[in-house]
Amino acid sequence: MASQQQAPPIKGAKVLMVGAGGIGCELLKTLALSGFQDIHIIDMDTIEVSNLNRQFLFRQSHVGQSKAKVARDAVLRFRPDISITPYHANVKDPDFNVDFFKQFNVVLNGLDNLDARRHVNRLCLAADVPLVESGTTGFLGQVTVHVKGKTECYECQPKPAPKTYPVCTITSTPSKFVHCIVWAKDLLFAKLFGDKNQGNDLNVRSSDAASSSEHANDVFEPNKDEDIEQYGRRIYDHVFGYNIEIALSNEETWRNRNRPRPIYIRDVLPGESVQQNGNAERMPLPDDPLSVSAMASLCLKNPQDIWSLTENSRIFLEALKLFFSRRKKLAVEFVTAAANIRAASFVIPLHSLFEAKGIAGNIVHAVATTNAIISGLIVIEAIKVLQNDANSYRMTYCLEHPSRKMLLMPVEPFEPNKSCYVCSETPLSLEINTHRSKLRDIVEKIVKAKLGMCLPLVMHGSALLYEVGDDLDDDMVANYAANLDKVLSELPSPVTGGTILTVEDLQQELSCNINIKHREEFDEEKEPEGMLLSGWTQAPAVENKSTNVANGASTSSSCQAVPLETEEDDELVILPAGSSPAGMKRKISDVSTTAISDLSTAADEKRSKKRVDELDDDDEAVVMLEDVNADIGKGLQ
Repeated sequence: MASQQQAPPIKGAKVLMVGAGGIGCELLKTLALSGFQDIHIIDMDTIEVSNLNRQFLFRQSHVGQSKAKVARDAVLRFRPDISITPYHANVKDPDFNVDFFKQFNVVLNGLDNLDARRHVNRLCLAADVPLVESGTTGFLGQVTVHVKGKTECYECQPKPAPKTYPVCTITSTPSKFVHCIVWAKDLLFAKLFGDKNQGNDLNVRSSDAASSSEHANDVFEPNKDEDIEQYGRRIYDHVFGYNIEIALSNEETWRNRNRPRPIYIRDVLPGESVQQNGNAERMPLPDDPLSVSAMASLCLKNPQDIWSLTENSRIFLEALKLFFSRRKKLAVEFVTAAANIRAASFVIPLHSLFEAKGIAGNIVHAVATTNAIISGLIVIEAIKVLQNDANSYRMTYCLEHPSRKMLLMPVEPFEPNKSCYVCSETPLSLEINTHRSKLRDIVEKIVKAKLGMCLPLVMHGSALLYEVGDDLDDDMVANYAANLDKVLSELPSPVTGGTILTVEDLQQELSCNINIKHREEFDEEKEPEGMLLSGWTQAPAVENKSTNVANGASTSSSCQAVPLETEEDDELVILPAGSSPAGMKRKISDVSTTAISDLSTAADEKRSKKRVDELDDDDEAVVMLEDVNADIGKGLQ
């Protein structure tokens, strides 16, 4: 409970919580027991079985229900005298605009992805409402305070980017298991179960017009009178057999590389139907659709076992057969099996389901105790904010290993970064070929993907080049859509070297300028997007020097980049003393100076240049691929 001195600002405060998962459950409980009377919660998720081991406000009977609403009901049972308002919705919905945020005294984030965090940060800046950020991954955690004009905003510090791999490496010359995972997850799985009309770099038909009709059309389209078993076998033969044969026809590619071998279903499961799936005893499907599993159906019980090629083939066909229930468990089984079959073709070691899930979802399992500690620290900082005690604000890091017998490291916040394009309105610079690139490239790859704008508006001087919104008439929508596919230098108001574009997001009330610099050529390996944005604070992905791995990578002009992305794409970053960006001074409390110095030394030795991504609202936490050494890797076990 709050002290008598703290009670008035707490009882009169109106608090917004964003996220009701791992941190959110602990946070709501702590807020209620600390005397807060008016709490609002936004969360778009529903409760899953995997949440129950640590999100203690939820029970088995709540599976499938709204997290925000169930959390409210659970807390009101022991604090019936307070007001809790739940919103089962996405925080990026238009209803949650700047005016909505202005009604709150403080915003507390317990989110699980970078995109939503950036959105909330911008709304808090526009509404001039303090934000307390948080994150956990395993035993690590952090709480940071962001107050407009007094401390850095959430986007003042670099955020690790998702790793990208050239499409030519993924589709033609994989040499690591992660390449097979990307292929299975972002190409094959997306083609089978995603938008059928979406562009995809899989070879879906033969390039030889004289080939058999079987390969002349899109093989991913089911044939008439074809059942799901026949369809699965045909897809298997196409992607693991026919496509490999097509790749082998280019002798030059394999001159200095290991040649893959085509794999056909008849060779792996001779005379065996999907219904038989060998001699394995089959288990009846459970009544609960959430529990449907190809592994369980085939009596494969241990996710840490490495399946044989035969078992992977059975899982592939069984998961494809069952997947139309759209269950996550089947998705990861399918991706694991497909990645392993492809790995077998390219003589890459196979991996278990447990290992593949860690690669595809970047998993470090959550620790409930860390969430509880972090939620307590959030409330402490929220009370300081409500008391306007700026001198006492602290960014606090929760460590896995003690430093000078301390597991919690309090550090005074950064000052605002003068070069941050979000809170300091510093112009950005974009190098791009204005004679080849289209406006769509800037809108999709820069404005939306990198700058995180939801409802962008793009202007050149007084000329409006692009806008989205419900209030546009049909002619305007058609005009802006036509502009997207025009080359920059051929727009109604041409964009060339020296042009200054203004981009705005009316929902976030964010505006920034982009100085355009024309550039003819780009390095296809280092700059696969064909453009380079400067002044943007996202850090580069930490990747081994190249994707030109043992088998090498093609340097053809068609080589683009495929990111290995997860739904959980944010980071928990421990920045030791002395690591501040140029022009920024980190303030450190006297009591923790020595401890932070030790933390810096430990970080240099054990986590050199490692940045840990975090997820607290789901079954796992995110770690950037290959970013974690053996010490942190223990958390994966």
